[in-house]
Amino acid sequence: MKYILYFLAFAFIFASCKRNDDQDDDNPNLIYPLVNINLNLDLPEYNGLNFPGNSVILEQLGVRGVVVYNVNNDLYTAFDLADPNHLPNSCSTMDLEGILASCPCTTDSNTYDIVTGQHQSQPSTYPMQRYNAVRTGNSVRISN
Repeated sequence: MKYILYFLAFAFIFASCKRNDDQDDDNPNLIYPLVNINLNLDLPEYNGLNFPGNSVILEQLGVRGVVVYNVNNDLYTAFDLADPNHLPNSCSTMDLEGILASCPCTTDSNTYDIVTGQHQSQPSTYPMQRYNAVRTGNSVRISN
């Protein structure tokens, strides 16, 4: 009987643990669409990603498009352009200027850094929805 109680206590503790504590896992505003694409950096539309500081927007992916940013040729970031602190609507697609993504909605002034995905002035809000971005040879794989 003692072993059954230990097993039940362990099972309860194990079941209540999350795989990580990231706040973006609990965002009720966005769905998590399947994203899986290889970007061939030899193609003209993705050639800018060969140089640090450049970005490319993939409008056909994610909730409102995905921005891919080359940090230093070894590190790439990819984030959804849907404002994570709004339900998707006609104005929730963010505009990109340099490394900042801004929501055009007039109800607020949400601005996010596309290197980290964090809100510029309110760190307690939801961060941008992140996708995995890995460079292998002459291609960058974006997935979740």
